[in-house]
Amino acid sequence: MAPKGHWDELRGGVSTTPGEGTDSIFGAVIQSTQVTPPWADFLSHLGSEGLQGLPLRHETMVRQIRDNGMTYNVYANADQPQRPWSLDLLPLILSSQDWQHIQTGVLQRMRLLEGIMSDVYGMQHLLKKGALPYALVQGHPGYLHAMQGNAPVGGRHLNLAAFDLVRGPDGCWWLLSQRTQAPSGLGYLLENRQIISSQFAPAFESMPVTGLAASYRSFVNALKLRTPAGMQAHIALLTPGPYNETYFEQAYLARYLGLSLVQGSDLLVRDEKLYLKTLEGLKPVHGLLKRVDDDWLDPLELRAESTLGVPGLLQAVRAGNVLVANTPGSGFLESNALLGFLPQLSHSLLDEELMLPAIPSWWCGEPAALHDVLPRIQDCVIKPTYPFAPGRRSFEPVMGHQLDWRGLDEWRARIQSDPEAHTVQGYLPLSHTPTFSSLASMPSRPVILRVFALANEEGGWQVLPGGLARLGTQNGIASMQQGGSSADVWVLSNQPTTTTESKAQETVFVASSTRQRLVTSRAAENLFWMGRYSERTENTLRLSRLALESLNSEAQHSPPLIEWLNMLCVTHGLVMPGVPQAHQSRRVFERSLIAGIWDTQHTTGVGYNLRAVKLAAAAVRERLSPEHWSLIEQTENAFFQPSPKDAPMASSIWAQQLLARTSQLMAALTGAQTDRMTRDDGWRLLSIGRHIERMDFLAHALHGAIETQCIQTQAGFDAVLNLFDSTISFHAQYQQSRTLGALLELLLTHTDNPRSLGWVAQTLRGRLAKMGHLAQGATQTMAQQIPILSDIDLLSLVPDGQHHSPALLTQLLGCRQTAWTVSDQLNSLFFSHSGESQQSVGA
Repeated sequence: MAPKGHWDELRGGVSTTPGEGTDSIFGAVIQSTQVTPPWADFLSHLGSEGLQGLPLRHETMVRQIRDNGMTYNVYANADQPQRPWSLDLLPLILSSQDWQHIQTGVLQRMRLLEGIMSDVYGMQHLLKKGALPYALVQGHPGYLHAMQGNAPVGGRHLNLAAFDLVRGPDGCWWLLSQRTQAPSGLGYLLENRQIISSQFAPAFESMPVTGLAASYRSFVNALKLRTPAGMQAHIALLTPGPYNETYFEQAYLARYLGLSLVQGSDLLVRDEKLYLKTLEGLKPVHGLLKRVDDDWLDPLELRAESTLGVPGLLQAVRAGNVLVANTPGSGFLESNALLGFLPQLSHSLLDEELMLPAIPSWWCGEPAALHDVLPRIQDCVIKPTYPFAPGRRSFEPVMGHQLDWRGLDEWRARIQSDPEAHTVQGYLPLSHTPTFSSLASMPSRPVILRVFALANEEGGWQVLPGGLARLGTQNGIASMQQGGSSADVWVLSNQPTTTTESKAQETVFVASSTRQRLVTSRAAENLFWMGRYSERTENTLRLSRLALESLNSEAQHSPPLIEWLNMLCVTHGLVMPGVPQAHQSRRVFERSLIAGIWDTQHTTGVGYNLRAVKLAAAAVRERLSPEHWSLIEQTENAFFQPSPKDAPMASSIWAQQLLARTSQLMAALTGAQTDRMTRDDGWRLLSIGRHIERMDFLAHALHGAIETQCIQTQAGFDAVLNLFDSTISFHAQYQQSRTLGALLELLLTHTDNPRSLGWVAQTLRGRLAKMGHLAQGATQTMAQQIPILSDIDLLSLVPDGQHHSPALLTQLLGCRQTAWTVSDQLNSLFFSHSGESQQSVGA
């Protein structure tokens, strides 16, 4: 039950029961006449298992969140695990009457905010006649002088906005805050809907829940129509990158809407137009849906240290060549201090009363407001006027009723010392909605509803019929950074759904586009290195397993084999520098090898390469299926969670078992890369990366085996076949013929063995040739550099079966050098563009 004095969303009234919001009387509520009709309808569709089925649904939901890779990271760090998105099983249900009131009020406020933007960046009548203080507009860091006097592209400054609403004890919805710069939540909202609707499919199908897909489709079309290119426009979503806390949402939203997910480094401005750097050259971008705050957008005119923006972007916007949603400069609208001025502004601009009230707010920069509010801050919330603005005082909101008399006096003194930096807002007890964690714990939680106003195709706005419900903790905090959760929002229609067609569109809508998928230079580079690090992980896995097996078997008495393994382990960084060589102290070398398996700081072993795979994949997450990403996370977690400290003893056997399990997961990951990705130029670069790495590794290993005469011993011969993963193939074709000629035929010239250098070279040539349509056929020239190993005459290369043929060693060294050369040429051609002009901003 909701605490006393708070609106109870389940019962549709103010709670009169003194409690902490944690009473578990859900079972009795079903028969209670206090339950609202929508909730009674929802509960009636739980099926024969009733409430007893909720734990299983909850487990399924948690597993789906994990499998989908939904994350929200306060401080994303490569060395910290991804934080799963927090979602409650039970939705927030809104009646059609509630929604009609919210929708009407939000659309009115959207018109008002657009009017304020037009005036502030136009004739500034509101400022001149004192309806708006200069300190809250031109004194706000979110106001951009660079955009003054410029008409917005498409005729609108605002294309989307988020409004945070709360329901008070009176049952009415109140505006708490508004977000216009880069509001988050549109992607999480979609995932919440898909997950929760699948958990309660009978209720979702039977209740007239309004769908979301049509609104998203209309939003994308509206953005295109507002650009100079119309419906043929290329729209991109600008993200700060994979370290941003909401990167999952940005990648998911871009994939769902059919937008290119780009970072600032992917874009450049030439001749006041915006372009995307792709493998096919520069492609025009006509619109940006940005998730980067305004002051980071353009290092030429705003924050010079920004690496998130695009030099010259504001000039391209001013020239009318690119739509940015929203137009840069709307940040001042987010100040809570502005809320107190909006009722009068509504009269001035719209000649209307505001239908959706805002929580009373006082900007302390006004002497009358300061004098009025200081005596009663114990009943209010103290907030910063310019939150997180450089050079301005900022702090977390402070609840007046949680302060003692000394704290109240201190805050009064702070406010009086810098009144403009402080805004005081009335305190409103938040409504509570039921949540679920277990049958023994069904507490109610405070809820803040975020709704979105989106551009529509008619030139105005629509309110997305749903929202993101943010659930607070016991102390009322609803911030996701401080332990809050979320819930799906079901908006009931006043007209029952007659068919399931609209519901089916929820999950099948994909933005229609015949445009070939573009591969940005950044995405191409990350895919290339994702392929290289995937191959390196598999190579170091096999090498580590082989070394540990050999050091603990009869093979340890074969000096050439130990010398060969030592050389490979040292060269590939599997042991720390300075460790005694294997033939000097096998046990010390073994312990160092085991320790290096997980070490990501001092060695470049399995752990280092596996983590590098994940980092590269994270940068192109929008190109990976949820199953593909989940497999990457599963592989990393399975490898790092059972650390040596958790094992009874970090023994060689235990390490080998872990390496074997990881090899199986990497085989599945290789299958996902091979079979579950579209064969575009991005995939070809991933494949090229793998084969460059494989050619270098196998040529080096074979070169070392010949040079150390390892293959002249039975143990060494078998070890080489093991490392090349070709033992079964060799015995099937050559039985017990342990000759150098047979070995070289299988590992050097064979074109059917994927672990043969001949097959690798042939595949690499084919991949490069397939990309011949790019860069004026430059990859065709690269393909011609790859040796045709299948044509090699082994008798002339290794006369009389010599085991130490200089010609053979030269051939293997040439393979390595070719791999390095092609890698460098690809980097220069597609990634660094070192051969092109670095000028990005046209005169």
